[in-house]
Amino acid sequence: MDARSELERAEGFKGVFALVKRVVERRLGLRRAGLMLVLADEPAFVLAYHGVGSNFIVLNRRAITALVGQGASQTEVKSYLFTVLLHEYLHSLGFLDESETRRLVAEIVRSEFGEDHPAYRFAARPLGEEEARALAVQERSGHAEPTIVREFDDENLTYVA
Repeated sequence: MDARSELERAEGFKGVFALVKRVVERRLGLRRAGLMLVLADEPAFVLAYHGVGSNFIVLNRRAITALVGQGASQTEVKSYLFTVLLHEYLHSLGFLDESETRRLVAEIVRSEFGEDHPAYRFAARPLGEEEARALAVQERSGHAEPTIVREFDDENLTYVA
């Protein structure tokens, strides 16, 4: 598996998350299905979270918008999503210690992508100064209702919706 080329080919949240799951299963032998993704306008200091014991991951929509607004490439946006979703997926698998989860994310990203890839930069520091400033500006500009991303992790569904 070449994670770099798979990330380039990944489409949307579902494609990036499918890569996250494959990498985690291959590296750690762990797997979980049936997670939901929610995009919500969270405070600037919250990039994402997993509700322990739940089946959802919440991504801060403002952080993604700030990254795109700063002119990030598709590779950079997908790299950001990969690292944040990896972090929260690990939480959903029971890795609850924040510093241990950060260390594991950096280790996985380094071995899968290398230190010269944008994913490693985001694993080391999720948002740069410009993105953080843009996020803070967006926080003052209003609030939209949370949105559930449809068909995010539907690999275990056996019915037609």
